[in-house]
This record gives sequence, structure tokens and C-alpha cells, in this order.
Amino acid sequence: MRGLGLPLRQVLAAPRGAASLLGVLDHLAATREGLMPWVPVCLGVGIGSYFLFHEEPGLPQALLAGAVLCLSILLVRLGAERARVPGLALLLIAAGLLLMMARSWMVAAPVLPYRYFGLVEGRIVDIDRSFSDALRLTLDRVAMPGLVDAKPPGRVRLALHSADGQDLMVPGTRVRLRGHLSPPDGPVEPGGFDFQRLAWFSGLGAVGYSRDPVTVVAPADPGDMRLWAFRLRMELSARMQAGMGGGPAAALASAFMTGDRSGIDAATNESMRASNLSHLISISGLHMGLITGFVFALIRGGMALCPPLALRWDGRKSAAVVAALAATFYLALAGPDVATRRAYIMAMVMMLAILADRRAISLRTVAISAVVVLLLEPESLIEPGFQMSFAATAALVVGFGHWPRLQGRLPVWLRPAALAVLSSVVAGSATAPIAALHFNRIAEYGLIANLLATPLMGLVVMPAGVLVLILLPFGVAGPALWTLKWGTAGVIAISNWVAGLDGAVVPVVTPPPVVLPLLAMGALLVLAGSGWGLRLTGGAGIAVAFLLWSGATRPDLLIASDGGLVGVMGPEGRILSRPKGAGFVARAWLENDGDTASQEQAALRPGFSGPKTAREGRVGGRPLLHLTGKSAPGAVAGACRNGAVVVLNRKTPVKIEGNCQVHDQGRLRRSGSVAGYVTADGSIRFVTARDLTGWRYWNSRRARDRILSPADQ
Repeated sequence: MRGLGLPLRQVLAAPRGAASLLGVLDHLAATREGLMPWVPVCLGVGIGSYFLFHEEPGLPQALLAGAVLCLSILLVRLGAERARVPGLALLLIAAGLLLMMARSWMVAAPVLPYRYFGLVEGRIVDIDRSFSDALRLTLDRVAMPGLVDAKPPGRVRLALHSADGQDLMVPGTRVRLRGHLSPPDGPVEPGGFDFQRLAWFSGLGAVGYSRDPVTVVAPADPGDMRLWAFRLRMELSARMQAGMGGGPAAALASAFMTGDRSGIDAATNESMRASNLSHLISISGLHMGLITGFVFALIRGGMALCPPLALRWDGRKSAAVVAALAATFYLALAGPDVATRRAYIMAMVMMLAILADRRAISLRTVAISAVVVLLLEPESLIEPGFQMSFAATAALVVGFGHWPRLQGRLPVWLRPAALAVLSSVVAGSATAPIAALHFNRIAEYGLIANLLATPLMGLVVMPAGVLVLILLPFGVAGPALWTLKWGTAGVIAISNWVAGLDGAVVPVVTPPPVVLPLLAMGALLVLAGSGWGLRLTGGAGIAVAFLLWSGATRPDLLIASDGGLVGVMGPEGRILSRPKGAGFVARAWLENDGDTASQEQAALRPGFSGPKTAREGRVGGRPLLHLTGKSAPGAVAGACRNGAVVVLNRKTPVKIEGNCQVHDQGRLRRSGSVAGYVTADGSIRFVTARDLTGWRYWNSRRARDRILSPADQ
């Protein structure tokens, strides 16, 4: 992309001070057509700034952003030529902030204000699997008869720990069950993944589980067109799995083609993650690209075989129209998943580029797709799916710009293999740091797995899947189903083999928050910069990010937000106070530490002693006591000495006197999870989740009062 920066020699030769700056602005103004890749970047800066506020931005911040927006428009329209690029950048940044503020307000919905146990009734709008591999339902149009002084959430999600009634899970069916529900939890540790934020933008107001059978209150309404695609997806999934005889391969094949992942068991999920093939489960760029490309090639090739059609119609544009229709149907079938919508937008931009006689694959196309996604779902900027998909796409576009020179030096028979290797290396290099940052793991042999599985997906699985979708309604899809199952079984075999290799998964410690922005900006400068000066700057930023990552430190003490688990860093790794319970929290802590131990193994490390209801340890030279059970509040007074840190999963009935620091249920409910860092003088610096997340719509009733009435809380 030319015009994005001055070559290094020009920068060094330019006069210093204001004259140099004016020269850069003049250069940018003269070549602003090449600045399209930076439009989503500036928009993203404004969106990202929204999440940096400690308190939910209100009218003053909106007025200030609006004033900057208006001044930027005047600068772009009426200012000097050299001022238009900076003015446009400011305009996009201000627009991004306002867009994110509006989005947060638009998705506002009631959130369950307290824990609830009782009857829950609602309509099934989604079916998937939970962390514990239980079937999970998402319900809307919720009724909760036992709820007092609050409106029911718009959506609730319950994991089913009873098999009774699971055969009644038809989309749109209204069901009733007795469930344990609570508001969405905050980060399991300060600075960790914020599920409350994700739930807010998903309209999810409560989560929980049920151990009781599910009762059908009313069957699905066949006239409800809002769920027709969901019903079609689940019906096709059931017919496909029945036609393939069931089993892991059938469930995975169904996920590939319909997006129904409720049948995939935990073992398959874990194998796909360990082999770096989990991206195949999510219907994203690969699936949409293969479907769209297959239909495009099929239509264009078919028209070429029919001379009268080829002479009368533009085969390329006709194929683009049919491929766009196929992509639209696939989007409706696969459901409104974020990754699916993102892949669809990118595919449609490419097809429109073909219809407009423009290059279908370029950084400009990627930038337009990113802008559309950010305008529709600005919160996706901070999601790993958005970051990984656009990082891979941009890297592939730039990488394949060098392919013409490379293929001329290779024998014809070697080019397909070289192309596959280049694709996997480029995409893997772009996404590996992001995946490691978010998921604390590197699939050591992911390149091998993708080199083996991707051709199988492209040549066997997806073409057979398209034929299945076409032939299944006519009852003649037997051979296509057999081929689809065979291809998917091959993918599972590759995944299991790679996941079983020694050192297949390398654990990675969670980096400091500044690492991701540094990596992103550095990569953008390397990929989109036209001059060596920008590219060297980008490379330096990436190097600094990895340097900071290598020096990442972990908390010496972690306390769960409900007081149910405590973890202390020891010589062998984190020591947990309990071998069972709070499994999700324990797993997240250990993964963030870059520790492959299980919760049971971490609890066996030396550090805690005493009965399971009164575990004793030390942190920074101070006594540490973790009290659980009904007798915990009464035991606090006797433990409050010698500067002890006392954690209990109950609320203390009275104010505790003594030389200690108590983290009881009441305090933790206000602060969220807690991290402790031992300082040089032996004291402990405590940081709470609330200190970092602040008071936002998704975690603060005080903030929600601005947009929701008290009855909604």
C-alpha cells in the first residue's frame, strides 16, 4: 500500500521541526487514496478507548466527542489540503467512541440482581454445550415467578445436568424447569477475561444450571419466522447425523455444515484445540471461503462448458451473484454467530468487488470488511475471533503479494504444496501470538495439523457437505453423507494424532495488557507500511511486546470472587486450597500461569495444611487462612492475628477486631476477585477486579440505573 509513509531516507533527509511535519502531512495528503487500511484502525482506536474508561462515559464525554467530530468534519471539508488526513483520523476516532457508547446503550437489558432458585420458563433460542460438557439451553421471553422487585432478564442460559427431557429440545419450544441462576460473573482474576462484559453485549442477564427434568409448556410455533433458520439448522443437523450413523465424526461434520456444535463431545473439542484445528469447528472465514469459492468455481466452470451461456453472460459476474446467494443461505443456516457474520461480510465484499470490476482480494477489501463489522458490532474489536480472522486475512493478502515471484522459481509439480505451506505458515504466524495471548497455549505442531487437515477440508469435506445440503431434501444424499463422514473422520484422526505428540501444547503465561496493542500496531506497520522506516518501527514494537511478555509476572495470591478458592504462588507453581470445586476458576488461574497441572495436582503441592474447611498457608511471610462452610464466620475472630489474610465464603456477621485483613463474601461481592503482590518490604499490595474494570453497565447497578428503570434491576 503506497502512500502510507515516507521511505526512511526521505525521513532522515527531511528538515527538522515544523517543516518536517508539514512535509509528512503534504505527502499523506497527496497519497491519501492509499490510506484505506488505516480507516478501521482509527475507528478501532475510538472504539477501544471506550473500554479504557473507569466509569461509564456519559453526557459530558459524549458532548466532547461530538464536538471533536464536528470540528474534524469542518477540518476535512474546509481546512487546508494537508490538514484533511489528520482531520479524518480524529473524525474516525471520535466516531468510534460515540458508536461504542451508543451500542452499549442499545443492547441494554435487565440483569438478574441476585441469586435465584426456582421455576424458570422461556423459549429455546440456542442449544450448545457448557464448560463441563453438559447440554446448555439459552431461553428468551423469560418468566421467573419467584423473582421479587425485579424484571426477568431478557435471556438466560442454563446447563442441564439431567438427561431427562433432552430429546424435547426443539428450537422455539417453550419449556419450564427449576434452576439455579445468578448474575453473570466478573473476571476470575483482576485483569482477566470479563464474562460480564460479554454477557452484556449478548443480552444475557443470568446464567446457571438445572438438575431437574425439562417440561414442555408449549410446542414451537411453526409460524415464527424469526427462528426458522434455527429450526432448519437443528433439523438438518439431526438428519445428517442420523444419515451418518452418529458418533464424533457425524457430530463434527454437522458442526462444519450447519453450525450445530451441541453434539461435539469434550474429548473432540480438546483434541481440536491441542492440534490448533479448533478454528474448523467455528463457521468462520475458512468455511465461508470454501463454500463461496466452491459455488463460484462450479457456476463459472459450468457456464464455460456451455458456449451459448458463456457468450451471452459474463461467467465471472454470474458466478459471483450465485456464490453471494449461497453465502447468504449459509449465513442463515449457520446462525448469527459473530465469526459467521464476519466471514459473510468479507465474502460479500469480495463478490461485490468482482461485480464492480475491482480486485476481490486486497488490503482495501479487508479494510472495508473490517469497517462494516465494526459499524455493526463495534464490541467485536476486543474479541479474539475478530483479531485472529483479520490478522490472518491481512497477512495472507500481503504474503501472497510475493507469490508470483516465488512460484516462478519452483517446478510446476511443487507449486500446490508450496502454496499450502505458505498459506499455513503466514496465517499461523499472524494468529499464533493472538491465540497464545487469549488462550495461554501454543499448539506446537499446529502447522503440521493444518497442512494435513486443510486440504482434506477443501477437497473432500466442504464439497461433500455442499452436495449433502443440496441432495438431503430429496433423500438421495447417501454417497455424499458417506464421503462427508469419511472426510471428517480423517480430520479427527489427524487432530488426535497431532494432539497426542509429545509437547503438542506449550503453555504460555498471560502477558501484561500493553502487549496486545503493541503487537497489533507493530504488525499493522509491518504489513501496511510502504517505507522501511515504518516497517522497522513496527518490527521494534513487536520486539518490545515480546520482551514485555517474557518478563510477565503473576500474582502471588489469588482469591476467587465468591471466596470459594484461594491460590498461592509457590516454587512448583500455584498451590490451590481445594482439590475440587470452582473448577472453572482453578483451570483459568493455572492456564494464566502457563501451568499444565490439574486442580487436584495443584492442590497437592506443599503449601496448605489443615482440615478442608480451614486451610492454612502463608503468603509473603503472613499467615493465610481459607475458611469454608457454615462455621467459617465464627472462626474468623480466632484467626485474626499477626497480620493474617483471612478468606471465607460466608459473610461475617459482625465487624472483626484484630490485626488481619478479611475478605469475606460481602467484601468480595463489592470488589470481585482479588490479586495480591508481595512487595520488596514483605507487605502485600492488593488489586481487585473492581479496581481494573471500574463501574460499567455490565458490572454496576449504579451505572445501569442511568438507562434502566429500578424495576428492571
